[in-house]
Amino acid sequence: MKKTLLILGFLCCVITSSKAQVVGLEVGDIAPEIDLPDTKGNNVALTSLRGDLVLIDFWASWCGPCTKEHPELIKLYNTYSGKLSIYSVSMDTKKPLWLGAIAKQKLPWIQVSDLKYWKSPAAVDYMLQSVPLNFLIDKNGIILAKNIHGNALNEMVKSILTQQ
Repeated sequence: MKKTLLILGFLCCVITSSKAQVVGLEVGDIAPEIDLPDTKGNNVALTSLRGDLVLIDFWASWCGPCTKEHPELIKLYNTYSGKLSIYSVSMDTKKPLWLGAIAKQKLPWIQVSDLKYWKSPAAVDYMLQSVPLNFLIDKNGIILAKNIHGNALNEMVKSILTQQ
């Protein structure tokens, strides 16, 4: 009887712990924290946006596909203002180029960078190998999708926000 109870107790522990969420980069994982300076030098933590649907957008001013995607992100951001936050992490190393791209494209959302390129803690934590790269996270910081762009991103955001 003791053996049976011990085995059942062990199995309960294994089953319970296997369902625990972990910080990681897979759908269903909790997105790793990012806490970098914005354009004015004030740190903005990703977790400060909890409660909102958030698109983490890795980009750079020199990245053609990134800047080409910005008009669609502006439409998405404006359509779901107050319900969707965008947290852009720049891989630029030169502040004037980074700030110039933000101003030229009139990007209204949170922009952060430590100007360390691939050595940035965010780039390391998110295993960044190229840009653009994005992660859509829910109000609790859980990854819902990654590297989703264009119409697929629009449809997913629309679906999520109409269900709320």
